[in-house]
Amino acid sequence: MDTVDLLLHPVRLRIVHAMYDGRTLTTTELCALLPDVSKATVYRHVGLLADGGLLVVEDEQRVRGSVERRYRLHRGRAVIDADTAASMSREDYRRGFAVAMAALLAEFDAYLDRDGADPAADLVGFRQHAVWLSRDELTQMIGEMREVIAARIGHAPTPERTRHLLSPIVFPAEEPPPRDTDTSPGQAERG
Repeated sequence: MDTVDLLLHPVRLRIVHAMYDGRTLTTTELCALLPDVSKATVYRHVGLLADGGLLVVEDEQRVRGSVERRYRLHRGRAVIDADTAASMSREDYRRGFAVAMAALLAEFDAYLDRDGADPAADLVGFRQHAVWLSRDELTQMIGEMREVIAARIGHAPTPERTRHLLSPIVFPAEEPPPRDTDTSPGQAERG
């Protein structure tokens, strides 16, 4: 199974999200982080991710007659790079977006189902903004967003920190207006 197929599944994507911060986790610990997913399902998808090279066995130890493995995410493999994205079909993108939304919805439901969940106090937000941007402005904004996120993505867990899921989504909401190719002086003056 290639990386795209491995990542385009809501449970596998949630496992990747849970491990993206560099933690090493057992399958049992992953089950605790995904309480809405059956243990058999988590075990099956951990196996697929490990077979595909996205999870690496960091450590093994015997526990009551069985082997318990601690897994680490191979972050370099757990991405869809620009070359792969460029070769994806519209259906791949449609499927990828649906999987991302399904994973996000499952994570949000799991959050709301926790005892003491308080969206207002936890600063939960899901705003959408429509902005008009040229290609250069969009590229600049994406770069700025990446810088802001990258500066924080390496934070280690501490008692003061809570892991948050941040899901920027960017796509053109409308077709661009037709480009005016008339370069006559009168047209330029009106524009």
